[in-house]
Amino acid sequence: MDNDTTMRVLQLGPYPPPHGGVQSNLVAIHRYLQKQGASSRVINITRHRKPDGDGVYYPKGWSGLCRLLLRLRFDIVHLHIGGTLTPRLLALSFLCCAIPGRRAVLTFHSGGYPSSKEGTHAHARSLRGFVFRRFDRIIGVNPEIVRLFHRFGVKPEKVRLIQPHALPSVLPARNMSEQLKRFFEAHEPVLLTVGLLEPEYDLPLQIDALGLVRRRHPKAGLAIIGSGSIEAELGRLITGTSYGPHVLLCGDVPHEDTLLAMSACDLFLRTSIYDGDSVAVREAIHLGVSVIATDTGMRPAEVHLIGISNPGELVGAIEELLSSPRERRESPPASEENIEAVVELYRELMHEMGKGA
Repeated sequence: MDNDTTMRVLQLGPYPPPHGGVQSNLVAIHRYLQKQGASSRVINITRHRKPDGDGVYYPKGWSGLCRLLLRLRFDIVHLHIGGTLTPRLLALSFLCCAIPGRRAVLTFHSGGYPSSKEGTHAHARSLRGFVFRRFDRIIGVNPEIVRLFHRFGVKPEKVRLIQPHALPSVLPARNMSEQLKRFFEAHEPVLLTVGLLEPEYDLPLQIDALGLVRRRHPKAGLAIIGSGSIEAELGRLITGTSYGPHVLLCGDVPHEDTLLAMSACDLFLRTSIYDGDSVAVREAIHLGVSVIATDTGMRPAEVHLIGISNPGELVGAIEELLSSPRERRESPPASEENIEAVVELYRELMHEMGKGA
């Protein structure tokens, strides 16, 4: 497989668990490349550790990551960055671009970064601008991120807008886990949220809203899928409510179970202080589920929008959609065109290198 004419791609980024939008995009590219017969490897850059396998590596620490990056054979290195741009990630970006005879690609997933203090002060003469201009191609997942890299001085022809989602063609041929199955059987309606358990997703707002919703819908429940830094804090908050048993803090679950839970829930919630074009929101819409989400300026047209940290709007939207439920529409055909666009970008770089792919 590792010969001169086979495309060899190495991705660096967060590999699940936990299951978030960045992780889903990375996994979709990895599996698509494998299906196409290309050489695909992944280096996980988070603290989560598993045994190496299926072309995925879990190095220990910064030195282990750097040694692995310099040892593996590849033509294209593709770095995925979500959340904040730390000095460590900036250093890793520079290293990816400095390896001789390779092409470097960056996908920047952080939807909130362009409006952050660092993002609004972006300019070409900054250290970040210097590093970003070293990449051969940069993928922005929304127009704001594309414009951000223009402000960093990256040539427009090097920046591409490619959305990160790849939608499933069919539901997994399996049942939900017993934990989720029991919760869904005991509650109606079921509200569901999926994502990282981090402060920017305003999850206490959803927990508080459930208490108000249960006044009119006493069997209502809220299932929260995901993990993150505030998991213990959320657990204490849930325990301190009178309706704690009706909030299920699931932790990370396999993506197949997440899709089954999405398909079975009554409403999908995506609250946030800042957010990009959420993959989970796209998946829920694809499965015909009604979605309530904070207005970030990047939501699909089908989403019921609410203001930031507005409990009245959230409860009002939940009550409105529950009182007049829409008939579930048939899911549109699945599409991998966004993943295909990434692979076409790889082929473009291979052509520039004088290699077939």
